[in-house]
Amino acid sequence: MKRLSVLLLLFWFFEAPAQINELGVFLGGSNYMGEIGSTQYLRPNNLAIGAVYKWNRSARHSFRFSIKHAEISGDDADADSDGRVLRGLSFENRITEITAGLEFNFFEFDLHELDMQFTPYVYTGISYAFFNETHFESGEQVEDGNAGTLAIPMAVGIKTNITPKLILGVEAGFRYALNDNLDGSNPKDSSLEPFRFGNINSNDWYVFTGLTLTYTFTEKPCFCSE
Repeated sequence: MKRLSVLLLLFWFFEAPAQINELGVFLGGSNYMGEIGSTQYLRPNNLAIGAVYKWNRSARHSFRFSIKHAEISGDDADADSDGRVLRGLSFENRITEITAGLEFNFFEFDLHELDMQFTPYVYTGISYAFFNETHFESGEQVEDGNAGTLAIPMAVGIKTNITPKLILGVEAGFRYALNDNLDGSNPKDSSLEPFRFGNINSNDWYVFTGLTLTYTFTEKPCFCSE
């Protein structure tokens, strides 16, 4: 009975006549905010790429899934604080993130219509990010192996359909990591406690800013009331 229920659910997921799918790419920049370098939340300084899938359930909302990869880095030379500039640390790391959540349109974005439309939107959900665990010794970054963390994504953007099949979006997505060691300032290993520094009670942030370009496929729904 359970197997039958799962099969029916999958059939409904892929064949429901009211659905429309979007599949596309993300291209932009990334930056981080934490104990090292600049304290500006929006300052892309590395390349970020990814893939995006959306399952539109109405003209106002869609379920969204993505995978993104980026370098993140920080350099105290870019900081506004004299203390950080004098400290002179810098770091590099890599993040691969998987995200699922809900995108909400402020205006109706009905893909059944062929006319050009646009709408601001917001997005949130849950993310899981893979990164390298590191720490600092004598001012040098030391790698300690692979690690992962949950993160909370909060994105704002605007999108328009540039053709009947292509949708272009511009967005900034902020991630609050449930981890304070993307930069090597707070290693989790208790034996490395002497190497911790900065505000260990404040977790790190990372940001993806850029363009999304998605292609719509399967039957286009009419979101109007019957």
